[in-house]
Amino acid sequence: MSQDGERPVRTDPASIEVRERAKAAGIATIWDRYAALGSQCKVGELGICCTICHLGPCNLGVPGSRRPQVGVCGATIDTVAARRLARDMAAGSAAHSDHGRSVAHLLLLAARGQAPGYTIRDERKLRALAVELGVTQDGRPVGEIAEDVALACLEQFGRQEGPIVFLGRAPAKQQETWRKLGIVPRGIDREIVDVMHRTNMGVDNDYRSLVLAGIRSALADGWGGSMIATDLQDVLFGTPRPIRAQMNLGVLRPDQVNIVVHGHEPVLAEAIADAAGDPELLAQAKALGATGINVAGICCTANEVLMRRGIPVAGNFLQQELALITGAVEAFLVDVQCIMPGLVEVAACFHTEIISTSRQARIPGTVAIEMTEDRAPEVAREIIARAVANYVRRDPRRVAIPDHKMDVIAGFTTESITHILGGTYRGGWRPLNDGIIAGRIRGVAGVVGCDSPKQIQDQGHLDLVYELLRQDVLVVQTGCSAIACGKAGLLQPEAAFRYAGRGLQEICEATGIPPVLHTGSCVDNSRILTACIEMVKEGGIGRSFDELPVAAAAPGWWSEKAIAIGFYAIASGVFTVLGSPLNILGSEALTRFVTEEIEGLTGGKFAFESDPIKAAQRIVAHLDSKREALKLRPMMYETVAVGA
Repeated sequence: MSQDGERPVRTDPASIEVRERAKAAGIATIWDRYAALGSQCKVGELGICCTICHLGPCNLGVPGSRRPQVGVCGATIDTVAARRLARDMAAGSAAHSDHGRSVAHLLLLAARGQAPGYTIRDERKLRALAVELGVTQDGRPVGEIAEDVALACLEQFGRQEGPIVFLGRAPAKQQETWRKLGIVPRGIDREIVDVMHRTNMGVDNDYRSLVLAGIRSALADGWGGSMIATDLQDVLFGTPRPIRAQMNLGVLRPDQVNIVVHGHEPVLAEAIADAAGDPELLAQAKALGATGINVAGICCTANEVLMRRGIPVAGNFLQQELALITGAVEAFLVDVQCIMPGLVEVAACFHTEIISTSRQARIPGTVAIEMTEDRAPEVAREIIARAVANYVRRDPRRVAIPDHKMDVIAGFTTESITHILGGTYRGGWRPLNDGIIAGRIRGVAGVVGCDSPKQIQDQGHLDLVYELLRQDVLVVQTGCSAIACGKAGLLQPEAAFRYAGRGLQEICEATGIPPVLHTGSCVDNSRILTACIEMVKEGGIGRSFDELPVAAAAPGWWSEKAIAIGFYAIASGVFTVLGSPLNILGSEALTRFVTEEIEGLTGGKFAFESDPIKAAQRIVAHLDSKREALKLRPMMYETVAVGA
């Protein structure tokens, strides 16, 4: 049973098995480190600790306590909490947008012939972007067009006046809202710097102004940096189409050289996938007794190579250390974001080499092999050769791979959904909109984000999604949340008949889609934005995102990136439920602003709800309110209990 004594525990059995093994061997993991910390800092949780300058740190007290309610400089609790929140937004936007910058730079080098191994794999999407960016195409070779597209995308980072180009994709009503609020993003980097300046001591002290400035940086990510990353990765590596694959630790192979790729930028992972099939390297592996070379992924890099190549996913964020504890991993590659430094200590208990590949992410105790665009195939071969040579150091007696893996269908994009719903010649979103209008589908919910040791692993994602499916809500997922549901079998078309309400079942049966659509990594939340754009364009269910029967949720969020994502969602008019509150509860005014008042400005707002069933019910109530405002038909079928 769960901790509340009522619901079944849905923790992944593979993870339970490996965690028990780690405990028996005395190997500490993220759960042990979390438990060892004991009670975490309540002042930090409330957002009332100010470290902006060195007059402090100033630990303030909530109203009614004996501690001061202002800092040394006179900053109030509202100012302190808002500055921290704005900086979180800027930091999250910087991370995802820098990812986009890296991909744009790679496209530029590939277009110039300076990135061996990389080429244009989706020329149609490249040409569509060229039109959008104002790049001339007539009579020009693809390489020249790609170069100008890359330069135009890179220009979005450093430009001094806006709006950023992809903001033009948003519905006109949404754009007008942003203009009235003064939060139209200019250059991506400019907005991040603006937040860092405003939050310096002695600058902006108005909590509303600080939040809106943070939102402008978040919009620069969602409608700028992240969209650039997603679109240009499609151009370089191919736009995904639905593909069959497998998820969970059972995808590791006891008889093969196992290489795990982890992080967020798929540039090296793509090169690794190519090199893993090299006949010479395969021959070396077989000469040492292995039957082949197996590449698997963790976290968001996993989602990227899964949806384009069908490479199996070994697990999500909380499983990165567990993959090592199987004793079967020869090389564990890391680039940027969500990398636990604790991997090094766990790997030291086995033969595994942790190989860091990014100059931005130096990790003591790892083997540093920097990946540069001009040497990617060479670096990939070097890494695989190291992994093959390391295979002989594996102790077969210490290999224990859980016998748990699940078939999934992943790789749904705006383009592929358009094709699935409408066909080759008349692609469109009319069947989805009609399903909503007719009351077969209540609405659409994007369930995204990470997993945290503060909660039962995967439980929040699964309980939330099961309840949404039961209520005929189509679920779209990215990131570690998608992996959690994939491991549970929800990324299969058959899942609709086990868990979904009758109306959603009918839609899934007619189109062949699962009731939960995997759309990629966390940076690919931009695909959810473009899906909403298509719903608005198709018509009948709203003129802007805030009128659509859509919502979002992040049951296990913990990263600054998630804060940026959440704010560009509510700024785009999307009601968003977080499984734990932002660190702002010490400021009643700021909490009220982001959970109530901001809806009157942008059309979206946050709700904080730790109980996933209650979170789902809040989403359902929101979708019903939007349906009522649109005067849509009542739901066609009554909600009934299903097999979850």
